[in-house]
Amino acid sequence: MSPSQIIVLATPVFFVLIAVELAIGHRRQRNTYHLADAMSSIGLGMLSQTSAVFTRLLRIGIYIALFEHVALWRNDAFWTSLPGWLLALVFYDFCYYWLHRMGHESAVLWAAHAVHHQSQDYNLSTALRQTSSGALLGWVFYVPMALAGVPPLVFGVVALIDLLYQFWVHTEQVGRLSWFDRWFCSPSNHRVHHAVNDAYLDKNYGGILILWDRIFGTFKDEDDKEKCVYGTRGLLNSWDPLWANAQVYAGLAHDSWHARSWGDKLRVWLKPPGWRPADVAQRFPKPAFDIARMPRYNPAMTPATRWFASVQFVLLLAGVSVFLWHADSAPLAHNTAWFAALLATQWALGAVVQGRISMPLALMIEAGALATATSAVGWTEWHLVFKPLTMVIAIILVAACALSISARGRFYAKPWVTMVLALVLSLAGDVFLMLHGLFIPGLVSFLGAHLAYIALFRQGVPWFAHRGALVTTLAVGAAMYAFLWAGGLPAALRGPVAAYVLVIALMAAQALGRARALGTSAARMVAVGACLFMVSDSLLATHRFVQALPMSQFWVLSTYYAAQVLIVWGWLREPVSAPADAAPRVDAPEGMQATHALVDHRRAVPSRPV
Repeated sequence: MSPSQIIVLATPVFFVLIAVELAIGHRRQRNTYHLADAMSSIGLGMLSQTSAVFTRLLRIGIYIALFEHVALWRNDAFWTSLPGWLLALVFYDFCYYWLHRMGHESAVLWAAHAVHHQSQDYNLSTALRQTSSGALLGWVFYVPMALAGVPPLVFGVVALIDLLYQFWVHTEQVGRLSWFDRWFCSPSNHRVHHAVNDAYLDKNYGGILILWDRIFGTFKDEDDKEKCVYGTRGLLNSWDPLWANAQVYAGLAHDSWHARSWGDKLRVWLKPPGWRPADVAQRFPKPAFDIARMPRYNPAMTPATRWFASVQFVLLLAGVSVFLWHADSAPLAHNTAWFAALLATQWALGAVVQGRISMPLALMIEAGALATATSAVGWTEWHLVFKPLTMVIAIILVAACALSISARGRFYAKPWVTMVLALVLSLAGDVFLMLHGLFIPGLVSFLGAHLAYIALFRQGVPWFAHRGALVTTLAVGAAMYAFLWAGGLPAALRGPVAAYVLVIALMAAQALGRARALGTSAARMVAVGACLFMVSDSLLATHRFVQALPMSQFWVLSTYYAAQVLIVWGWLREPVSAPADAAPRVDAPEGMQATHALVDHRRAVPSRPV
């Protein structure tokens, strides 16, 4: 049985214990759970496990290679005896202590470990909140075990034991445990570790044994007079699983890039967290940490959003469980496709809970992800469902927005009609391309969709406002056409393909010019979508006419749906205003109102999702 399958089997136990803790908290009137935070923590645990399907080879593979070739002592009989197992567990816990400690004392290691500390709650769901990048450097700390000849099987088992042990210590419902607290990692000891109080900061690193902290001077007892405050000093303020894993890395990269000294560029990564070069700190100051003014991040959710998120979360959990159960025996391409689909779904769920996007847009993202995955793995019947469903949802979303605005008063209908037309033609193109022998009707449909997009992007802005973008897209289109011609483009298709290449290049150029003219993040989002459309069509044409591409359906459809989502999302965030001589358009309703600057989710949460 693989580690992933063991985690799947352990998952019901985790949730039963979470339910017990939740019930005890309610009975004691000391509830420590918030729905969004718990879903975020568990979701990051899911992401950690799904990504481990790809990174586990790094940790285990390197360990096996070292064990096989450079182990200083080989005695499998000893290590598989009871004393050997116990020694291996203690050995692992010792190595874990140093990994954990350095994860707080070195910025690059903290960038991975910080994920586990981001929650402002402290409960059993927090235990499941794990990094997805820890394996990249974490394996270094277990090299001594390989050199000592600890067999890979023994190493894997004690690693799992150490990990599972730490689940139960993440709770506020268990108080002091007398003598147990002196020897072992306990809830009291670990609460101190998660606290950001000055007195508690960077203490109690032990996984199973707290003895290491007592030996190496990093132990701190919990003080009843100083309540633990949880989270990180650089608050995440987001339910985005990708940003949760990237936040600290992004900050380090920023400081390293702007540091003038080459030595400082390196020291940013190696120094303790929070260290910054003097010149960077002066140019980009940060407010001093004040625990008394540490806000809680908990955006309000409507009852509908809570129900939607709960159902989506259950379905996501089921999908992750199925993925993990079969991952070790599935082809890499299939794992990649399903991982991407699960990640897109998880991101969309976090965005809905955070208030960044609407529920229909989340469903569009999920349907597109499933359409991509089912095509990539050859689930034709399901692909025939999800591919048209994606654009149907997009059409309903745009139409509902238009009807909502229309119900509130007069509005400028032309852009809305044009947008719906572009989506309807895209839907037709999707259907035609799914059917055998209908490539030309599909090509014509998408040609019409791009013409509609050009007309849409022309609303309120000049033609091709950025001439450099026009020249660039036309040059890229010409180069792509020449590539297809040389690669064997059939003579009968040279004319239609030439027309298509010209139109999509003009579409991208108009979108880029619109972004330049409006200068808003929403317009830039649309422009990125238009460029991704070019990428998707280029991949499709290359695969069809020049050379078969590995995982072609995955790359073609993932870029295609990303393009459509960005165009719809960006345009709904900032619908084009009516011309001066047209009937005035009322403000967009809540959930659809234009946004003239992208709200940085690290600092604030959009109140009007699209």
